[in-house]
Amino acid sequence: MAGKTTPPRPAPRLYLATPVITDPAPLAAELPSILRGGDVAAVLVRLKESDPRSMIRCVKALAPAIQDAGAALLVEGHADIVARAGADGAHLNGLAALDEALPGLKPDRIAGIGGLATRHDSMTAGERGTDYVLFGEKDAAGRRPSVDAIVERLSWWAELFEPPCVGYAATREEATEFVAAGADFILVDDLVWNDPRGPAAALADIDSAIKQAYMAVPTAAAGQE
Repeated sequence: MAGKTTPPRPAPRLYLATPVITDPAPLAAELPSILRGGDVAAVLVRLKESDPRSMIRCVKALAPAIQDAGAALLVEGHADIVARAGADGAHLNGLAALDEALPGLKPDRIAGIGGLATRHDSMTAGERGTDYVLFGEKDAAGRRPSVDAIVERLSWWAELFEPPCVGYAATREEATEFVAAGADFILVDDLVWNDPRGPAAALADIDSAIKQAYMAVPTAAAGQE
């Protein structure tokens, strides 16, 4: 993969992950106002395990609210239903899942990947054609790398590789640290949904914090002159 020789990067955009969806109707009604609160590039839909037909109906119920707002709709796992549900792509966990999903997703749909424990796994994912790499998310036991480790991995990837990198932020402060580290996107979930102010206010606040952090990065500020 070629090293980056691009102009100053744009401000990172938000990547919003939903809670696990059991009934899509309330979220479909709420999403338009939530998404107006920030620069959301994509929404990751997390589905309750069910039969394919039920999961497809769930995605289709959410699609207008997401896609009409200009955001891509990605499904967590379940790459086999992406086309039938009208989704824009899938987020896969680990190289084996990526390899299995790529033939059905490419070239028309997005294939993103997380669950990358090592630098080697990350580079392998890039070589195989992933559209982005995610660092910092929770594992099956709910554990995450340290913030310093996530920052290190984002900085390394942003400096050397072309596919975008995504930082999973559990706090507002993490989101701003990942901006400085070179993340192209910031993924948020519970940070938005559990905020007592409500998800729309929370997302707007995070979006503002990201933009402020971006303008404080010397290369970003120089690019605005």
